[in-house]
Amino acid sequence: MSFENEEMELVTLEFENADPIECIVLGVFDCDGKDYVALVPQDSTEDVFLYGYQEGDDDGFEVLDIEDDEEFERVQAAFEEIADDLMGDLDLDE
Repeated sequence: MSFENEEMELVTLEFENADPIECIVLGVFDCDGKDYVALVPQDSTEDVFLYGYQEGDDDGFEVLDIEDDEEFERVQAAFEEIADDLMGDLDLDE
């Protein structure tokens, strides 16, 4: 599993009956042979949104809802493992 992000990218999530949310793309990662994307709202660093990821036209991409609870739990666990590894690689005592 790898977590890739070459440069900071912003996307806008649009929900029914809610205001759009600008998100920072943390990165794209693999879980069980499928690609997923981790997004953080610009106004809050406490929430992370996890979606399926599909390459689109013109260097863009689509976010896909993860509708299966078991799949979401696997994706969440994979993301948490990656996040823990990244935080472990940072030496915050220096």
